[in-house]
Amino acid sequence: MKQPDLAWRFQPWPGLWALALLLLLALAPAPAGAAELRVSDVSLEPCPSTDVGAQPELRRPTGASCYALRGTVENPGRKPVVDTDVFALIVDSSGEPVLQNRTRVGSIGDVPTGLSSFALRLSVPAGTPGPLAFRNVKARGFSAPVRTRAGDDDELLPLEQALEG
Repeated sequence: MKQPDLAWRFQPWPGLWALALLLLLALAPAPAGAAELRVSDVSLEPCPSTDVGAQPELRRPTGASCYALRGTVENPGRKPVVDTDVFALIVDSSGEPVLQNRTRVGSIGDVPTGLSSFALRLSVPAGTPGPLAFRNVKARGFSAPVRTRAGDDDELLPLEQALEG
């Protein structure tokens, strides 16, 4: 007498795997989406000699020169964009990149909706042939924090205070 084939009874329903996957995705936290922001009115100029970043005591070929990259960033969304980074290609008079192997020039933190001004201090190797220029300036942030956040009572560093105004 032949044994009945009961293997089919123990196979899970194929739709069960799809249902389990959907449930897992629905319960997983949503990743912070990246947001591209518009950048305009960009300028690059040497830091004032009174700026602590200018390092007047280091005026020698092995030192660095301080430059300020300033501009306006526009957040067209309805929510603030957080942990925003600025990217740019900084080039010397011959068109060579000044900041080797990097286009991220700094972070401007949180950007509220609408227009906001920003300023970043750049350290450029002394002796770089000027004038310096910039290309492809972009800003990119996130809909949720991706870095450790400073507390509400934390103050800006003196360098951040000097460039903020």
